[in-house]
Amino acid sequence: MSFLEVLSQAFSNVRTNLLRSVLTMLIIAFGIMALVGILTSIDSAIYSLSNSFAGMGANSFEIQPKSNAIKGSKFGRREKIANPITVNEAETFKSRYDFPAKVTLIYPGSNSAQIKFENKKTDPNTQISGIDENYLEIKAYDLVVGRNFTKQEIVSGNFKTIIADGVVKKLFNGIPEKALDQFIVINGLRFKVIGVLKSKGAAMNFSGDRLALVPFENARVNFSSGDVNIPILVQVLRPETMPDAESSAIGLFRSIRRQKIQDESNFEIEKSEGMAAELKENTTKLRMSAVVIGLITLLGAAIGLMNIMLVSVTERTREIGIIKALGATRSNIMTQFLIEAIIICQLGGLLGIFLGILIGNIITVVLGGSFLIPWTWITLGIVTCFAVGLMSGLYPALKASRLDPVEALRYE
Repeated sequence: MSFLEVLSQAFSNVRTNLLRSVLTMLIIAFGIMALVGILTSIDSAIYSLSNSFAGMGANSFEIQPKSNAIKGSKFGRREKIANPITVNEAETFKSRYDFPAKVTLIYPGSNSAQIKFENKKTDPNTQISGIDENYLEIKAYDLVVGRNFTKQEIVSGNFKTIIADGVVKKLFNGIPEKALDQFIVINGLRFKVIGVLKSKGAAMNFSGDRLALVPFENARVNFSSGDVNIPILVQVLRPETMPDAESSAIGLFRSIRRQKIQDESNFEIEKSEGMAAELKENTTKLRMSAVVIGLITLLGAAIGLMNIMLVSVTERTREIGIIKALGATRSNIMTQFLIEAIIICQLGGLLGIFLGILIGNIITVVLGGSFLIPWTWITLGIVTCFAVGLMSGLYPALKASRLDPVEALRYE
């Protein structure tokens, strides 16, 4: 028998036992769906978060108070919690930092503001931030319409604002041009809209589109809530100068905070690429868990497929005897049964991959991520299905190929 004849016979046998084949395909499909679906949603979330972290810019870093400042007792004395960065410290740093770089300061106004326009209002989860003239560039925000704040507006604290896409959707039916030059009310104060930001999407339930920006001085005066921390963002002009820029920033800020040479810095440098790398590292275990879940399901499917193939060998004993009597070799019989197992697995795998991509991306969109086609996991699914079909069909194929043709013809 030629290979094409063997292949044709294998497809014919799969169609003959259609119900049995479909049930086995579904078991395979559910295993692959779990595997591909979970991995797709994880990758989409990582991709979206990486883009959000990269929003600071690839050549940027942020100065923050040290997050692990409490370390218990040391020589009988308890270490103090790192103090927040004050407005004076931040402004001093910006004015004295002479490295070839751009610096922006952020005044955290509110994370739970509600914005009103006529009879419409946003949900009470809009973020208000005070910014300077460099913020939009360093954070990679683009304006759909309007303009950025001028230095004069930032220093004088004018009642003007730049709003994000999410606010426009709530108040102006998603039309940026309608928002321009309108007056909106933020926490009881009237602000004139001078710009609208292009949507940056969302990641893990946090949206950069629920945002209103006001001049730094305005936020300091009208949205102050006691001791606040002022993040300092620095963007270097050339990537290769990043280490020197960090060293220069550390030296200057230690001087501003009046730290002694022997003291450990009570602030730290955070880089967006570092946060993204840490995120990817922390999802390794989650990926492994998803692989284990999928493989357990596939193990059950493999056992079921092997059982079905063994039953098939028993039911087709006389058929095998007739084929052998007509000249089929052991290799032909073995190849036919292996191909049948692989066909069932691959068809089930293709269905599982489709469902996995669909469900994985639905979960991702709900969490605020972006659509992703996981070519790596598609390849993994196809290869895994081939391996499962090969392993499940090997023993039944060997058993069928070893049947004695005379005894097989006598089988009732």
